[in-house]
Amino acid sequence: MKLIVGLGNPGREYATTRHNVGFMAIDRLAQKLGLAVKKTMFKSLVGQAQIDSEKVVLAKPQTYMNLSGGAVGALSRWYRLTAADLIVIFDDMDLPPGKLRIRLEGGSGGHKGMQSIIEALGNENITRVRIGIGKPTEPGFDGADYVLSRISGDDTKTVEDSVNLAVEAVYCLVHHGVERAMNEYNRK
Repeated sequence: MKLIVGLGNPGREYATTRHNVGFMAIDRLAQKLGLAVKKTMFKSLVGQAQIDSEKVVLAKPQTYMNLSGGAVGALSRWYRLTAADLIVIFDDMDLPPGKLRIRLEGGSGGHKGMQSIIEALGNENITRVRIGIGKPTEPGFDGADYVLSRISGDDTKTVEDSVNLAVEAVYCLVHHGVERAMNEYNRK
C-alpha cells in the first residue's frame, strides 16, 4: 500500500494558491481514479483506490501546511506504513513554474510542511514530488505572501500542466518505482 499525500491549506480562500498545488494534484489523481477524497480521518480528507494491483490511500491534511506532520504521522501509523510507503506532493519555490522534481530522500529544503512530516516520522527517506511554482519577481515581495497568492495569468496553464505531470509521475512511482520515475520526470 502507498499513502499519497498532497500538501496544502484547507479552505476556499487557499484553493487556487501556489501553496495548494499538492491538493490540486490529489484532486486530479482522485478524478482520474474515479474516487472521492472526502472521508475524514486523523485531521485529513482521505480516499482509497487501486492503481492496478497496488492499494493507495490519497490524503489531504486539513491541519494547515506547517502542521501536516501530525496528520501524516497518524495516517502512517493507522495503516502501518513506513516512510518508504509514502509519496508527498508539494510546491517548491526553488523550481521554476512547469518543472517537476522527484526525490527519494533528504531534508525539507526549507518547506515547512515537509519539515513537519520529517519530524513526525523521524525519517528523511520519503519520496517527494516537488512541483515548481517559481519565486516572486517583484523586489521586496515576501515569499510567504507569494506562496499564498492566487495562481493567475500565464502561470495558470503552466501550473495545471505541472499538476497533470505530477499525476503521471505518481502513476510511474507506483508502477515502476522511484528510480524510473526520477529518470523519466526529472528531465522534463
